[in-house]
Amino acid sequence: MMALLTDSMALARWRDSCRQRGGAIGFVPTMGALHAGHLALIQAARQQCAHVVASIFVNPTQFGPNEDFSRYPRTPEADRELLAGVGCDAVYMPEVGEIYPEGFQTAIRVEPLTLDLCGRSRPGHFDGVGVVVTILFNRVRPDVAFFGLKDYQQYQLIRRLVADLAMPLRVVGVPTVREADGLALSSRNRYLDGEARVRATALYRGLLAARQAWRAGERQVAVLERVARDVLERAGIEAVDYVAVREAQTLRVITSFTESMADPVMLMAVRVGGARLIDNMVLSREDGAGLSL
Repeated sequence: MMALLTDSMALARWRDSCRQRGGAIGFVPTMGALHAGHLALIQAARQQCAHVVASIFVNPTQFGPNEDFSRYPRTPEADRELLAGVGCDAVYMPEVGEIYPEGFQTAIRVEPLTLDLCGRSRPGHFDGVGVVVTILFNRVRPDVAFFGLKDYQQYQLIRRLVADLAMPLRVVGVPTVREADGLALSSRNRYLDGEARVRATALYRGLLAARQAWRAGERQVAVLERVARDVLERAGIEAVDYVAVREAQTLRVITSFTESMADPVMLMAVRVGGARLIDNMVLSREDGAGLSL
């Protein structure tokens, strides 16, 4: 039976029991409203680790004043059923005061990695991600943590955070899970009505078009970005936050391609209907190739 852990003491007892039995602890942090993408993280953890714990915590510090914290979907009972169904051993579901007790003042910034792309349009978002993930890592003390590559900038933030602070764990990126028409799974997809849902498939089609251009030999960043933008525009997506080709590990701006350069990644963020959607693709790899630190 999956253990329900609501405070740090219960989590510590569960963790100590796992240590006594031996084997690695795998950790999947989530904000709930789970879908098949989250379950793929649990399944990846199950394959690599003897013990698997997920967290469900809608983190208030990563939402801006005009963002959707209050209406972010919360489905705790359904989430627990889904986790138990794919073999998760425990779920940690703390209250806000457990994570941010009275008097909390600490901030964590990973810069310049988080200053551009989503960091530019969502100021403070990645600071909130960095601090909550650090707290969760300190509470859970996993051997391996699993993150979806759909949130690519977040994934690179976590890799950098773990490396810079010498945290004793490994970070694994799990390939994006998509619907049959290519739309990347997201908890925010439930904001899409029928027409917006159809238009949203243009993100994946735009990425594929840019990959096709790359494989055909195109190496001008502006041209690759224009190819993807054209697909978005033809689909009627006008609220484009960014379409950007970056160096895959550091997310630095690419001015020219060299033989020694790491694989380029295209990232995009748009607003469709009531949802802000993100997606990405490493242009020189097959879709879904995983990464690991």
